[in-house]
Amino acid sequence: MSPQTSDAPVRIDRGQALRLPPHRDHCTDVEELAALAKRLRGRGKRPLLAADLFAGAGGMSLGLEDAGMKVVFGADFDPEALQTHRHHFGGMAVGWDLGDAQRVQEVGEILRAINIDVVAGGPPCQPFSKAGRSGMRYLVQHGLREPHDKRRDLWESYLEIVRSAQPRAVIMENVPDMALDREMFILRSIVRRLEDWGYSVQERVVDTYRYGVPQFRQRLILVALRDGIEFDWPEESSKKVTLGNAIRDLPPVGPKDGWLADETRQSWRPYAGPQTAFQREMRVGVPAAHGNRVYDHVTRRVRDDDEAAFEYLDTKTKYSELPEDLKRYRDDIFDDKYKRLDADDLSRTITAHIAKDGYWYIHPEQNRTLTIREAARIQTFPDHFRFAGPPTAAFRQIGNAVPPRLGRAIGAAVTEVLGRKSHSLAIHTGLTRGALADWARTSELVSPWLRSGSRWLVVLGDTLLGDESSTITEALWPVIEAWSTPEFFVADKERAIEVAAWLGKDESAQALLELATTVGAEGGSLDDAHLADLVGRGLLRRSASELAMIADPEGEEPVIANTAALRVAGRFFQGTERWLKNRNSDGRIAVGRLIGFDEESRQAQIALIELGARLCTPKAPGCGECPLMTWCRYAQR
Repeated sequence: MSPQTSDAPVRIDRGQALRLPPHRDHCTDVEELAALAKRLRGRGKRPLLAADLFAGAGGMSLGLEDAGMKVVFGADFDPEALQTHRHHFGGMAVGWDLGDAQRVQEVGEILRAINIDVVAGGPPCQPFSKAGRSGMRYLVQHGLREPHDKRRDLWESYLEIVRSAQPRAVIMENVPDMALDREMFILRSIVRRLEDWGYSVQERVVDTYRYGVPQFRQRLILVALRDGIEFDWPEESSKKVTLGNAIRDLPPVGPKDGWLADETRQSWRPYAGPQTAFQREMRVGVPAAHGNRVYDHVTRRVRDDDEAAFEYLDTKTKYSELPEDLKRYRDDIFDDKYKRLDADDLSRTITAHIAKDGYWYIHPEQNRTLTIREAARIQTFPDHFRFAGPPTAAFRQIGNAVPPRLGRAIGAAVTEVLGRKSHSLAIHTGLTRGALADWARTSELVSPWLRSGSRWLVVLGDTLLGDESSTITEALWPVIEAWSTPEFFVADKERAIEVAAWLGKDESAQALLELATTVGAEGGSLDDAHLADLVGRGLLRRSASELAMIADPEGEEPVIANTAALRVAGRFFQGTERWLKNRNSDGRIAVGRLIGFDEESRQAQIALIELGARLCTPKAPGCGECPLMTWCRYAQR
């Protein structure tokens, strides 16, 4: 179907830049912004005023406005994204470098002056993601750039603005991997600082499809509320909006159409109308005169050989399974280079990579890659929302954005809790951390090897006595403690084998002897790198290596979400251990919230592990002796 304009349609292959004028309430200076804020607050409903830092095109901003807020300040360093934001939202939109301390101070002062209610934003996430870390590692190892990435420090700029502006609520969004670093250093640092400033903090890894986003996309969301107010997460839905539901009403696009030629990208395709509730929502805001039009429904022209390859693909075909004459890339490296999406399921995650090529996003029924409008729909941008710049810039802005539907859900929950006349207070991490650390220092239930200060003794004690009763532990620990180095253990191997036989752990003894011999031959050190290497070679259990790091940390200790710790965390927060969906995200976040981030965190984590193993057992938890009983939902139940 040919694109339509007021004149005859024309096509060329290179994309043209769309220029968007500023919003009618755009402010050029602080005085205009103050006047706008005063005018908005003078209205009957007095909407919450919000700032969106690292705003991109404005996915979070759009969601917050859909939730009833008014976004009056935006900041981003991408000029095309900034133009998009400036077009759709009133207030100030600045392209300032938030890595500059003076600019950070200026933003904080501006937001404090207008008494901003909500500060939202997502500091650039590339250094935290698996892909970003891998790319950085390659560049550093090959001397292609400096090893320090200033973007890693932008979370501190974000927090400094919060400290200065003192908003009623903070919303931070990032990739889940920010919570998956071994020590969760950045996330725990953020929580600690916010709590020190009087905020309650809750974090969660959310599946965006549970808020009506038609793609598999996980995001880490952090919400902090001033004065210690407890936040209630918005209700999730298990019903999925499928890809077909999201885009099937859009007209067909031929693989040879290519980019449209109109310099202002105002060409459009005829549109027959929405067919589903999702599609009808995407059409809200489209001017009545344009009800039969859809804009930005354009994509790259498809090469003949790619079109033949696309024709061969179904939703399960891997690139490596294509006939050899249809491959343009090595299939040992690019086994998933092409991906046809499934109309009856969620889309794969829309990322900024779509700006470089669309091979991961082949239309479920047509032999082409997704259009700008289809990608925007999958991110839940409505059809009236336009993106400044050339098509590649539009794709980049879409891929980097927070899905507006997610922003709306979080924004509505924040608005609701701040609008209450009375509030529940959240549990401060300092209380749980202190109670756990005190218990770890004084309780007889704590395993003696965890107090030994020796990584080797932790490995030895956990392996031989970790699942034994206190009576057996008390009797045998003096014997095991005498094997204080791997060399002593190997030298006394006959007795070691005998003790293991008493415990029914003959195989464990042989594994420990092999480990001790290896460690002794390799210098006797059990530093972090050596522990990881031993785990990788199958000579040491990961759980034992993590306990060793906790008992005698070199730097920041890892956050351990083993079964015992997860049981305590699940019962504490939700009254059941079954709520934790993923120990590598929700589980570690819950554990991190209990142990906090200071000099007592190590003892608190030891306590959490020992409580789960010794006291908070599956069938008969000893709640009356637990240091967390006062706040635990399971104990209260």
